[in-house]
Amino acid sequence: MEFINGVIRLKEIRTAIKELRNLLDSREGAEKVYQDWCRKHSWAFGISYQKSDPVRSISAGDSVDFLLPTVTSGYRDVVELKRSDFKVLLNDRVHKNYYFSAPVSEALGQVVRYLDVFQLEAGEGGLLDHPEIVAHHPRATIVIGRSCDWRAEEQKALRTLNSALAGITIMTYDHLLAQCERLLAVLSAPDDDDIPF
Repeated sequence: MEFINGVIRLKEIRTAIKELRNLLDSREGAEKVYQDWCRKHSWAFGISYQKSDPVRSISAGDSVDFLLPTVTSGYRDVVELKRSDFKVLLNDRVHKNYYFSAPVSEALGQVVRYLDVFQLEAGEGGLLDHPEIVAHHPRATIVIGRSCDWRAEEQKALRTLNSALAGITIMTYDHLLAQCERLLAVLSAPDDDDIPF
């Protein structure tokens, strides 16, 4: 029975990845479409997270796209999705460096506020109406834009810019898709016991 459940789960993951790839190939830009997909498939953010919380409100006036409980501690991290057709990086040819576009900068400002509010509201005792939702130095992921046509220097630039952010990671929808495909590859790999040495 466990084997059958595993096969069914792998088929569901393959189907979900195909849906995401089709959305990206069709150049779907609407944030809501990706929110719906990610809500159904929160495993896309990695095996260090559990299923996303149904609760999104972190204070009277602030709602995040997703709160993801970590597997190890249950502390929540924040995920914020933006449009897939937003530009992520701009090139400053004079100074020979890349920098974040206005939509990414706006998303960063929004997420920094969310992290501050969330830490304040859900510190020690958790959220007022949801004491099980606890924040302790929460981290955030912002998914925005595309990178399928990026050169190596742009990939390197995003990594460099991410390294300068404290507790926030910027990734594109193509990076999210690649992360999903890698997870599927790992789950589909034969057991080590089946590999002859």
